[in-house]
Amino acid sequence: MITKFALSAALVAATFASPALADDEGAAVGIVGGAATGAVVGGPVGAVVGGAIGAIAGAAIDPPPEKVVTYVQQQPIPTETIVVEDVIEVGRPLPKRVVLTPVPENPTYAYAVVNQQRVIVDPQTYTVVQVLN
Repeated sequence: MITKFALSAALVAATFASPALADDEGAAVGIVGGAATGAVVGGPVGAVVGGAIGAIAGAAIDPPPEKVVTYVQQQPIPTETIVVEDVIEVGRPLPKRVVLTPVPENPTYAYAVVNQQRVIVDPQTYTVVQVLN
């Protein structure tokens, strides 16, 4: 019974948030993931709260402008390699020991080469914004 209610609450949260976030795939994934996690942790109320928080987190990371991506792709790879055991993916922060290089024309972004991958990062939070191949 509680599981059915939690699932219903998650679907309601996703339904109400969907029109406003129709073009934002990250928000949709955030709603569903947040609702499921919230249901497990906090029951039906947790599903609704988790869905709302997931929508915000999923929609919060926009890809950087193409000019920033091009700049980072054109920079030489440093001779000293940085290896991080954590998973490097969008939305997750890098360890603070990673030295970031600011993007001169757009200081809201920085980059680093970690595990042989170029990553564009929000320098204030160290959150990965995009992983380049």
